[in-house]
Amino acid sequence: MLASGMQRITPLEEITVSDKWGWGSVRLISLLSTTMALGMSACTSEESQTGPSTSSSPARAAVGGYTAVDLGALGRQAESSALAINPAGQVVGKSMISAGDPDTRTHAFVWTQGTMTDLGTLGTDEASGAMDINPAGQVVGWSADLAEREDSRASRAVLWENGTITDLGTLGAIPAEAEAINPKGQVVGFSGTVLGNRSLIHAFLWESGVMADLGTLGGNSSRAHGISPSGQVVGSSETVAGEQHAFLWENGVMTDLGTLGGSFSFAMAINPKGQVVGYSETSAGEVHGFLWQNGVTTDLGVLGGHDSRAFSINARGQVVGQSSTSRVFENKALLWQDGVMTALPGLRDPASGHDVAWDINPAGQVVGMSQTAISGRHATLWTRK
Repeated sequence: MLASGMQRITPLEEITVSDKWGWGSVRLISLLSTTMALGMSACTSEESQTGPSTSSSPARAAVGGYTAVDLGALGRQAESSALAINPAGQVVGKSMISAGDPDTRTHAFVWTQGTMTDLGTLGTDEASGAMDINPAGQVVGWSADLAEREDSRASRAVLWENGTITDLGTLGAIPAEAEAINPKGQVVGFSGTVLGNRSLIHAFLWESGVMADLGTLGGNSSRAHGISPSGQVVGSSETVAGEQHAFLWENGVMTDLGTLGGSFSFAMAINPKGQVVGYSETSAGEVHGFLWQNGVTTDLGVLGGHDSRAFSINARGQVVGQSSTSRVFENKALLWQDGVMTALPGLRDPASGHDVAWDINPAGQVVGMSQTAISGRHATLWTRK
């Protein structure tokens, strides 16, 4: 049920930037009615074939110095996706709780040393997802009451800590989702807010029980996706011109990071050095991953195709994401390091695909999602051989 005085934001007032609700696809819905999608894909022949995972012997595939490990799912033959990993190697994400459940019937999980644990939901909510985990093991994400869902997610930003789930509140309306948490326990995300008679989505910074509105670049909406150890925040915001641009927020000031020549950009993560990664439309109308550092934006290129996205960067400057290839509808989970782009192995043969790398920790461990042989797509951990 909606709390007293709480309002709901409808989908027409939302902009979905990086849809980690989806099983690896990235849906970009802009105010200009532009839809970009990373389609279903197949892994290249360089990858080794492997059978379905079991609890005693997870499926593995190796290429390019990395081994892919199937982390399984909460339900038998269900799908799952790993969204973040901390320095200790703890992995969080979301999983269907039984095969055939719709995408909304997911539960947040934490995976530690071979065991996947269901983190549950807030109260009587039916769905949840874990978006990030910090070095202390604090987990943030969302919980949703599907009975209230109607045409939009009635989600709330939540924090899991020591077996307890806490509602972080809103800026005045739902939905609200927590996207990232730093070592200090500062949380960022987005929430519905009401300004006059308008219902909007704004980026927030939550700290010590207080949720602060970070504002916008002059437009109506904004969302925060990443936060550095020092509290620098990155995300995306509508500008005065109605475009979506990547932003860096620091000490109360939101700075437009620009684009690669196109009309939109999205900042997804920031590391301790202040390096920012995300993706942007180029002057040619393609979508490319980028690295922003000290006012300079670098196009990270593609793996033979037309589109790429960068989702995370660690303290060593290693970047992970996804790119299309020269094959139709083929996308690969990628690692960018020292100017070199490496495709990460999938969990099955060349007929597989739909792979994406969401996060990388200081040790270079990567998490994301990859197609399995028989169970759809599973949370995946890539480690050095």
